Amino acid sequence: MQTKYEPKDFEKDIYKKWEEGGYFKSKVNKDKKPFTIVMPPPNITGKLHLGHALNNTIQDIIIRYKRMQGFEACWIPGTDHASISTEAKVVEKIRNEGKSKDELGRDEFLKECWDWTEEYGGTIKKQLRTIGVSCDWDRDSFTMDKNLTKAVRRVFKKMYDEGLIYRGNRIVNWDPEAKTALSDAEVYHKDQEGHLWYIKYFFENSDDYITIATTRPETMFGDLAVAVNPEDERFKDKIGKNLILPLVGRKIPLIEDSYVDMEFGTGCVKITPSHDPNDFEVGKRHKLGQCVVIDEAAHIKEGYGKYSGLDRYKARELIIEDLEKENLLIKTETIEHAVGYSERTKVVIEPLISKQWFVKMEDLAKKAIEVYKNGELNLIPESIGKTYMNWLLNIRDWCISRQLWWGHRLPVFYTEDGEIIVSEDDPDENGMLEGKKVTQEEDTLDTWFSSALWPFATLGWPDETEDYKYYFPTDILVTGYDIIFFWVIRMVFSSLYNTDKIPFDHVLFTGLIRDPQGRKMSKSLGNGVDPIDVVNNYGADALRFTIITGNSPGNDMRYDEKRIIASRNFANKLWNATRFVLMNIDESDDVEFKDFDLSLEDKWILKRLNNVIEEVSKNLDKYEIGLAASRIEDFIWEEFCDWYIEFAKERLNSEDDKAKSTVKKVLVYVLKDMIALLHPFMPFITEEIYKQLPNKKDMLIVEDWPKASDDFNFDNEARIVDGAIEAIKSIRNQRQTLNLGSKTRQDLVIYSSDEKTRSFLDDLKGQFINLSKSGEISIIAEDKEVEDAVNLIFNDFKIYIPLENLIDYDKERKRLRDEIKNIESEIKRAEGKLNNQGFVSKAPEKVVNEEREKLEKYQDLLEKTKESYKVIEYK
Repeated sequence: MQTKYEPKDFEKDIYKKWEEGGYFKSKVNKDKKPFTIVMPPPNITGKLHLGHALNNTIQDIIIRYKRMQGFEACWIPGTDHASISTEAKVVEKIRNEGKSKDELGRDEFLKECWDWTEEYGGTIKKQLRTIGVSCDWDRDSFTMDKNLTKAVRRVFKKMYDEGLIYRGNRIVNWDPEAKTALSDAEVYHKDQEGHLWYIKYFFENSDDYITIATTRPETMFGDLAVAVNPEDERFKDKIGKNLILPLVGRKIPLIEDSYVDMEFGTGCVKITPSHDPNDFEVGKRHKLGQCVVIDEAAHIKEGYGKYSGLDRYKARELIIEDLEKENLLIKTETIEHAVGYSERTKVVIEPLISKQWFVKMEDLAKKAIEVYKNGELNLIPESIGKTYMNWLLNIRDWCISRQLWWGHRLPVFYTEDGEIIVSEDDPDENGMLEGKKVTQEEDTLDTWFSSALWPFATLGWPDETEDYKYYFPTDILVTGYDIIFFWVIRMVFSSLYNTDKIPFDHVLFTGLIRDPQGRKMSKSLGNGVDPIDVVNNYGADALRFTIITGNSPGNDMRYDEKRIIASRNFANKLWNATRFVLMNIDESDDVEFKDFDLSLEDKWILKRLNNVIEEVSKNLDKYEIGLAASRIEDFIWEEFCDWYIEFAKERLNSEDDKAKSTVKKVLVYVLKDMIALLHPFMPFITEEIYKQLPNKKDMLIVEDWPKASDDFNFDNEARIVDGAIEAIKSIRNQRQTLNLGSKTRQDLVIYSSDEKTRSFLDDLKGQFINLSKSGEISIIAEDKEVEDAVNLIFNDFKIYIPLENLIDYDKERKRLRDEIKNIESEIKRAEGKLNNQGFVSKAPEKVVNEEREKLEKYQDLLEKTKESYKVIEYK
């Protein structure tokens, strides 16, 4: 092995060997149980970010674990055509080239989209290879592949024929930037400051009026009525009378409808059926008709004089001015309210009546609720189940049509006499379908309609392929909590509808990765982190280990470069420990694990190995990825590197060939199992180490997962060594407290009433001498108080450290008093700075935080120094 740990020297080569060697591939194997994961398909417009890195690292850990356990592990990668996002990118590209979408026409524009897909679609997949994902690249899928298209058409036709898909005029969420309808899941809401305008609506031929409060005065041109609650006594004598619509002069009736909350606002609600989903329902009940006043670009339509052609917000300003001029504006209130934005283009959506295609959701939602309630579908963390249920219980019909060209075009065809034909087949070269001349629907499907079929369509469905029969349902989905509505729920109900099976048993939700201050990473804040830069600087293993340690399902986590450095240090620790083991093994050494007598320390590490195998396996079985990583890190760093290797040095340096041979065998055995446990988390360094080991098989990626051995249940021996470790730590602390020099050795008197314990402790004498710098050690069967000694008490034994001739008490007391005085001076200085508001408010945040850290450090040091002084105060 190289002297220095340099991940860039081997990570690319190892990945190449894995991929070219076919280690990621999976095929139907009746002798093995399958374990299947489908990768959430990233957008073809995308570039790897930390969220992708986290999500795919977790999937990779699970699939590597299952592969090593002997499952036929299949991980299916792929990408999503991302209709709105991709179309926006391509429109921008051709605009920069002096062209427009309409000028090109549909066919030429789609060629541009396919060229874009070819050029940029592979970027994120190349980057995923850099972090070590072990998916079966031969199964790479795209949401517009032929088999996906076949599945989409089959589902659409089936749902249409069964009356689940229909076309109708409904209020939709309209994106005026992309000029397309959106589903509710594609809209996010932001609380922001707005205004509530109170406007007079006069009765016809009267000075009497009622007051309407609205946040969107630009929609008032589309008012077709004003509604009040039937129980509201204030308006009983006015129902049925006409009001005059301000600025327009149109007559509109005052109607009564139980939708109106008479306790809210003025108790009067303007009804604008074409621009509000609730008003749409009221309008339908009262047969008010429709009046669209805002167009698809969010401009006021023709027919409204000087307001026509104006952007909605420009029109709002002018309307408010004119209402004031005509003394129709009573007052304006500043309010906080939620405003809907397009998830893709980030512009404010416009509720708009539009003829669109919808999926009836009531029955589909019931099935998705049932599988969750009966425990078939497990959501991790459990708390996410409330979100799942709330959305399904309050679901509305799903608008699936989009006014875009890039995507799955609806398989809907219109004959010349207006008949609708839904077909899986395309018309022939003469435009004929089922013997009739047809034209195809212009709209495309919502991206999530095809993505909802991902778990089974990627395995060959609707055909009954061997892959589909063997690998489906899949086992777990790993995804961000932010797309539970977009994708997860839709996969559940789509799978139940089409296959009568849930698409996966478990869904593991990840949180967001935030910056060290807890802020969401964004371009505007300049706090984003490129995972590839991290890999280039620290290695893929350090990135992977950082983003999964200290991480629990569904919770956001903070990214800090200090943690990356800590992960790289951990890798470096393992590297150096491995070099130590290998440097102590000759080619002639027989390190096969058999036929030898184990020492107490050997039994301790093998028992500890048993424990960590059981705990990590249990964690991974429950998808507790962060806990598993922390446990194996503790074992490697503390138990193996810090203690067992130190224990081993005594025998490695001895003249006892049998003892030396035994410890070499144990070192290699534990190291091999240790890197196998770590492999799913840090695959590159572990694979590089594995190739250096004696008695290796093929590659670590296909090694057997370690199993705990009944032969290693050395409970008593492990307990004694644990006690010895605690004792050595305590002795080291006492040496520091007593300010003993490195050459000073303290004697020990160890008492235990148990004969077996005394025997064990006698075996450990050499470790006490080497690791706690002890001198003479006496092990006694009767507890005799040792005068002028420090007492250390443990479960099975007691240790006395005689202080006679060990320290000069007068000199040491003076040193500690001086040290206490200096520390108190530093604390006073730091407190003075931090109590100075001028310093705290003007100094850079980093400087203030450093001063706070110094103060905490000094306060801790003062406490420890005073404790040291108390020990010898009266000696």
